[in-house]
Amino acid sequence: MPVNEIPPKRYSEINLLYAARCMRGIGDGFAAVILPAYLTAIGFTPAQIGFVAAASLLGTAVFTLLVGLIAPRHDLRNMLLLGAALMVATGAALPNGDHLIWIATVLFIGTINPSTGDIGVLVPLEHASLARGVESSERTRTFARYSLIGALSMAAGSLVAGLPDVLVRSGFGQLTAFRMMFYLYAALGILAALLYLRLPHARGEPSRPTAPLGPSRSIVYRLAALFSLDAFAGGFTVQSLLALWLFGKFDLSVSAASVFFFWAGLLSAFSLPVAARISSRIGLINTMVFTHIPSSICLILAAFAPNLTVTLGLLLVRSALSQMDVPTRTSYVMAVVTPPERPAAASVTAVPRSLASAISPLFAGALLTFPFSGLPLIFCGSLKIIYDVALLFSFRHIRPPEEHGARKGP
Repeated sequence: MPVNEIPPKRYSEINLLYAARCMRGIGDGFAAVILPAYLTAIGFTPAQIGFVAAASLLGTAVFTLLVGLIAPRHDLRNMLLLGAALMVATGAALPNGDHLIWIATVLFIGTINPSTGDIGVLVPLEHASLARGVESSERTRTFARYSLIGALSMAAGSLVAGLPDVLVRSGFGQLTAFRMMFYLYAALGILAALLYLRLPHARGEPSRPTAPLGPSRSIVYRLAALFSLDAFAGGFTVQSLLALWLFGKFDLSVSAASVFFFWAGLLSAFSLPVAARISSRIGLINTMVFTHIPSSICLILAAFAPNLTVTLGLLLVRSALSQMDVPTRTSYVMAVVTPPERPAAASVTAVPRSLASAISPLFAGALLTFPFSGLPLIFCGSLKIIYDVALLFSFRHIRPPEEHGARKGP
């Protein structure tokens, strides 16, 4: 269904969700870059930073699972408001202590993640809210726009990550400048809450089953298992650890890193609507796989690149390809389950991703101390290629409604 055929009231609700995603994206974008620099400034080692990253992702998994279990029985609007309140509390609490246990606890409970991907307690709630009432023909484009807005806002947030250097030149101390950024993160949470307040109350589908997952349970669990492999691989190069690798290997400044991640985010953003177009021709699964594999190859090559220019070039090519599976993956999950199962399906497929990605930063932090520090990139790229091949062979015959009757090929 074209955008202009969506009822005006529903179209307004979707725009509110898009705007809230923008607020969160800006915060996520600069937090992922600022976090490793801040932790380094207060004396954390790479291994400790890896531990903190793992704690953050593990907490995200736990709370996302809880959200998925209770969301089908509660008002989505109220759940979104609780998530926004948690975002505010995270930004306000993090700068008020520098002990490892305090930092790890705040990040375990809170919403700041070392990754800028679509993870967190608010993601399955927003996905379920977006999918409600959207026709199959419009679903992938809706999620492509959602992902595009998220990627653009995170790119802008990466650029904002250079603000501490400006504040330092203006006379502020480095730690003060970093802490001010976390307070800015809390302010963005307040703005997101104000947007959620304008949404209507929604308890999901009136015909929902008594269990969060019903007839689609088998498909969801199989997808969750594969997605967990992809996330475990991605945990080796979450943005905070990738920034830490660039800081250590090439002595890159925070300002220079913020510019690089801005352009990387911009390339990722503009690939998202392209993914929606490609998927309409070759199918969702084929789009996920055949754009993902080249990006993984670029990541592996970056580990062996002889200088900063070649490294950043390969990473930018990777950025232009690696996120094309985001809207297609979300659309596919929403398509192959029944409407009442969507909140639980979004959560159950997201939780293993967060759990798996919480493990690999522990290894990545240790690997960064090896003489050849590019090992996390190699592990990430190799495991992602294995995931892509397994996904293709496992789900190429399970098609969403809009692909029935059409032959989709690469």
